[in-house]
Amino acid sequence: MSGASSRAWLREFDRPLLWCALWLAMIAAVVATCLLPARDLPPPPFSHFDKIEHFAAYLALSSYAGMLLARLRPQAIAVAGLIAMGVGLEYAQATLTDSRSGDAVDALANSLGALSGLFLARTPVALWLQRVDRRLSRKR
Repeated sequence: MSGASSRAWLREFDRPLLWCALWLAMIAAVVATCLLPARDLPPPPFSHFDKIEHFAAYLALSSYAGMLLARLRPQAIAVAGLIAMGVGLEYAQATLTDSRSGDAVDALANSLGALSGLFLARTPVALWLQRVDRRLSRKR
């Protein structure tokens, strides 16, 4: 299979592996942060601040997927996976940790963030990563 056809679901990049690896690292960071003991996390600046953090994290992951993936179908599949991950992590917090608790409102914030990122994939924001990739290529 040719390189172009094997990556047809990705946008055009000079460094596709770098950008895919960065997205996977972002996902791993969210998973790790969600499963850290509560004592290892900084205190929130105000009540319910974690909802903003949940929304922002999943907005970032989903927006990045929109910048990485070329078509709506793979973008929607990525968002569905992120929503499932968010729900699964809340379940994991409730069942696998002693100091964290699962929260349906956190799962909702995760889901709304992920869906918001999917909407951004239809805007010029979706082309940002390709611009960065091109600029880095010119500096070689």
